[in-house]
Amino acid sequence: MKNRFFPVLALVVILSLLLAACGGGAAPEPTSAPAPTAAPTDVPEPTAEPYPYGTADNPIVWVLVPSQDTDAVLSGAGGIAAAVEEATGYVIEPVISTDFTAAVEAMCSGEAQMGALNTFNYIVAKQRGCAEVGLVSMRFGSTFYTGQIVTRPETGITSLADLVGTTFCRPDPTSTSGWVLPSIAIKAEGIDPEAEMTIVDAGGHDGVIISVYNGDCDAGSSFTDARTNVAEAYPDVNEVVTVLTESAPIPNDTISFDVNMPAEVMDAIIDALLALNDSDEGLAQLNQLYSWSGLATTEDSFYDGFRQQLEAAGMCISDAGRISEDC
Repeated sequence: MKNRFFPVLALVVILSLLLAACGGGAAPEPTSAPAPTAAPTDVPEPTAEPYPYGTADNPIVWVLVPSQDTDAVLSGAGGIAAAVEEATGYVIEPVISTDFTAAVEAMCSGEAQMGALNTFNYIVAKQRGCAEVGLVSMRFGSTFYTGQIVTRPETGITSLADLVGTTFCRPDPTSTSGWVLPSIAIKAEGIDPEAEMTIVDAGGHDGVIISVYNGDCDAGSSFTDARTNVAEAYPDVNEVVTVLTESAPIPNDTISFDVNMPAEVMDAIIDALLALNDSDEGLAQLNQLYSWSGLATTEDSFYDGFRQQLEAAGMCISDAGRISEDC
């Protein structure tokens, strides 16, 4: 056993020496893979495009309906726009549409980014996806108002049934208090207004009262009480023009906004408008605008009651934005 072991051991030693000589030294220590490099932390986040409106070159257009004296509305709106610009830096340009429907079209076409929309036309614009309400107006401390149908005592009109065959003034075909609700009440009496009455568009609530006062129309409809708007020029208007009936409460008109307006822009404008409630100058501007006594925040659901009134009367809003009995 000894004689066989040592030759083998010698051979192992010799082979070890040969391998060491051929390797030129000790084998390198194994190394680990390099650690992954951390992602840089200073890469800028993608930013949204800045809102393109609100500058002197590209102002936010505020469309207004011609429901009252145009000069008074523009004067009040101009003072309000200046106050908002001073508070926010956003330049606002008030414009008056040719009629109520044109105000909706301005919002839906992108020509206007704000709208002083009456109740019915706000609902139309909302249904078309063009506007979102931000503020509701106040009159006499309330966010609701009523409409009225007026006449002159000498006409002999004492009820809605007496309107058959008369000449009837309205502010606009889509005026909430001036035609939408009055037309529903008249139809409820079994009268077809378009066929059994002569309808005249007076160009605003003031125009209705003046036309009835002057005898150009036998009766007419407006918000309650539009007679105060013309009392300075017609001191005896309350005696000459009398109220035949009033409507159910209606949610007040709005200041609505383009649905694509960034929240921070809309919120800044809303805050500046609400600040008008806190100064005599601001309240005077609101009163000059649309006989508003203040502004309050609101949501679209505030107008659900009016939508229900339309539904209860069998009315709906067509795709063309018109009140209809067959949508």
